[in-house]
Amino acid sequence: MYNFVKPFIFKLSPEKAHALTIKALKSGMFPSCILPNVGEDPCLKTELLGLEFSNPIGLAAGFDKNAEAISGLLGMGFGFVEVGTVTPKPQIGNPSPRIFRHAETGSVINRMGFPNEGLTVFKANIQKFCAKNPHVKTPIGLNIGMNKDQTEPEEDYKALIKDLGPYADYITVNVSSPNTPGLRNLQNPEFLKPFLKTLIKEKKNLSNNPPLLIKLAPDLNEVEIQAISKVLLDVKIDGIILTNTTLDRPDLLPSEFSKEKGGLSGALLKDKSTQVISAFYKETQGNIPIIGVGGVSTAEDVIEKIKAGASLIQLYTGLIYHGPQLPSILCKNIAKILKANDCKSLSDLVGDDHKTSQEKSKRYQG
Repeated sequence: MYNFVKPFIFKLSPEKAHALTIKALKSGMFPSCILPNVGEDPCLKTELLGLEFSNPIGLAAGFDKNAEAISGLLGMGFGFVEVGTVTPKPQIGNPSPRIFRHAETGSVINRMGFPNEGLTVFKANIQKFCAKNPHVKTPIGLNIGMNKDQTEPEEDYKALIKDLGPYADYITVNVSSPNTPGLRNLQNPEFLKPFLKTLIKEKKNLSNNPPLLIKLAPDLNEVEIQAISKVLLDVKIDGIILTNTTLDRPDLLPSEFSKEKGGLSGALLKDKSTQVISAFYKETQGNIPIIGVGGVSTAEDVIEKIKAGASLIQLYTGLIYHGPQLPSILCKNIAKILKANDCKSLSDLVGDDHKTSQEKSKRYQG
């Protein structure tokens, strides 16, 4: 079905196509894409962050910035959905055009700049969803960021945690978008440690005390990864999302496309994000849960990131090129791979690249 409508969708500008998709999801016109009995196979179930995930495939932040289409997104077969990025005040983001596709390489460049309707609208949408869906078990994460004109970042993040935290299954602190000036400076370990301590204290004041995760860039070097890992261990962060978009421009990209400013996502980010996942898993010795994101479009991509150290996976750009059935197709194929290799659970493969042969053999015993 998607292959039939894809040429028509791609004739629209990326932003208009996205807006129409959100509208369809909100209206209930978007067809459910869950394949029969897919996404609920016991081997796909994961327990992480004190939460239960029916399958490991989640939607990355950025798709539903205002938390207005959650119900429709759940019909696509995701094991969890992350909405946002939301900022305290509404902001329009950067001037258009600000999203660019390159279909031949499965790539997207965006320089959105956190456009969203702000805390008040976001909160009303979350409250409305919770009231209508009190028994939904699929975890919903809230991705929070700072306004472009904020000079004291922790104030924006604290305000968002205080107001939105009660509705979150987990909260993601976004300090890694390349499209808000100065945002990636928050990853500096000297600032990061007191910053995260402040936010952790704030979320502990909430009655539900949701897990707090941090989303980091793929453009960190080895020294930066080592220093940030030490900070994350010291403050006892609940989890890491790796990674956001990259500022790199691989040689495979044509010059007209690669000259566009912004973050690159899609297939060409896959290896780099996996390398960063592996590096953080190694530095933290697997003691901090990781959600992997970047260039995922096949079950093999998922397994690769899981073996590198991720416990769950998110995607976004893959949906643009492969369609709304992608989460269900991934679940079906992951289950096949696990059963073909006598693995009872995807969790058995987490960090497999870092294990000795003796450690790997244990999962087949008993």
